[in-house]
Amino acid sequence: MRIACALLTTVVLCGSATAQGAESSASARLRILILTGQSDTQYHDWRLSTPFLRGVLDRTGRFDVRVLEEPRGMTAATLAGYDALLLNYLGPRWGAESERAVEEFLRAGKGLVAVHGVSYGVFLGMEWKGDRWGRSSTGDRGWKAYPDILGASWTPEDLGHAVRHVFPVKWVDKEHPISRGLEETFLANDELYHKLALRPNAHVLATAFSDAKLGGTGREEPIVWTASFGAGRTVYIPLGHDLEAMSQPGFVTTFARSVEWAASGKVTLPARISAAPEARHDAVRVLVVTGGHSYPVDFYALFEGRDDLRWQHAATSAEAFRPDVKDRFDVIVFHDMREDLPEAERASLREFVESGKGVVAIHHAIVNYSAWPWWHEEVIGGKYWVKPSGPHGKSEFKEDVQVIARPAKGAGDHPVMRGVPPLVVEDEVYRGMWHSPKIKVLMETDHPLNDRPVVYVGPHPKARSVYIQLGHSAETYHHPGYRRLVHNAIFWAAGRLK
Repeated sequence: MRIACALLTTVVLCGSATAQGAESSASARLRILILTGQSDTQYHDWRLSTPFLRGVLDRTGRFDVRVLEEPRGMTAATLAGYDALLLNYLGPRWGAESERAVEEFLRAGKGLVAVHGVSYGVFLGMEWKGDRWGRSSTGDRGWKAYPDILGASWTPEDLGHAVRHVFPVKWVDKEHPISRGLEETFLANDELYHKLALRPNAHVLATAFSDAKLGGTGREEPIVWTASFGAGRTVYIPLGHDLEAMSQPGFVTTFARSVEWAASGKVTLPARISAAPEARHDAVRVLVVTGGHSYPVDFYALFEGRDDLRWQHAATSAEAFRPDVKDRFDVIVFHDMREDLPEAERASLREFVESGKGVVAIHHAIVNYSAWPWWHEEVIGGKYWVKPSGPHGKSEFKEDVQVIARPAKGAGDHPVMRGVPPLVVEDEVYRGMWHSPKIKVLMETDHPLNDRPVVYVGPHPKARSVYIQLGHSAETYHHPGYRRLVHNAIFWAAGRLK
């Protein structure tokens, strides 16, 4: 046997002077439209970078972000209602009407932020020659207003950068709203673009030294600058070659604060912005226990990207079941498979359970601690028999089987089942297990190679325990219905779902 939160928009009815003067956090969000798609995926994969950049903005709570993957055909009406545009694009020209719509958007006082490779390409009259960028063979001289929008231009002859390396970026204007209050320098792990010709409307905020020994120019090169276009505000950040470069703390903070400034003309975001979501102070504390059985690394995706859950991983039972485990965690998620536990670890785990904490066991964890009857009889309520024992025959398994799990009769109102549809997944089926008569079945299947119970609540009178049989394949871990099931089980086990 082998082994995401929607943005809520609040509409405030202004029926009084007090209501007119008050803004909810939702209504105060700045509306950002990301223009992306069509870019080369060999060097700058927008399919990876765009979700990352959107996630950074979403997690600040300051922005309401949308994505347009096909900018060609956009009009002034497309852009109406947005405060700023984020340009993460290196593809074909958009056409005169769409490009004019962006110009009018900026002239009207709105904002734009551009990152990395948008400073070259067809907008500047270039075309890809198979191994390099060169002048367009069609005579297209590019989007006339584009250099003024970016505050810089790049000819094919000057296009380039030093060898990728780690280098410090220095703020040279420390009083601009974007840089005010930040450390004097930050580290970049990136390509250092050079020989960009700045326009008269550009104002440099940060520079980096381009070392000639690494293929650079031997001088300070601009790294962050602003530009005015009509009444509009633009920021260009040449950094951000890939996710490793974008994940640098200095880039994340600079990027988010630049978007806020471009959209509003001011910066309220803190001086340190993380690429990862920060857990809330009231987040459920989860210990994830693995070991004794292989599993796809996608398993960890079940716990990532949530601010209402703070999790730690333990790969050994000694690491997991310390004497203070009941004080450190609200729920333990079991995805391990061990024959037994030493007596001291049994005592710590038993104390955790008896204190009324939560237990969620997933897939092959049904085999866990088979030498400890209390665990499967009183806590989990089920057991997979690795070998025959007395009247019980050996349990069976089969991988890669399409199975349908449906809510059990009368279980639809249980909090764990809230929003969980019937699940159709290709997973591993189990048959011939023991199930306690005290369990409450939440989901079941009529597949002939699987026992009827698939998800159930265990019998312990104090602890909240849930067993979820599905969870063998990476595809299952990414199934939205399965993810909802696991999250519901964790939060119900923690006493957060009623």
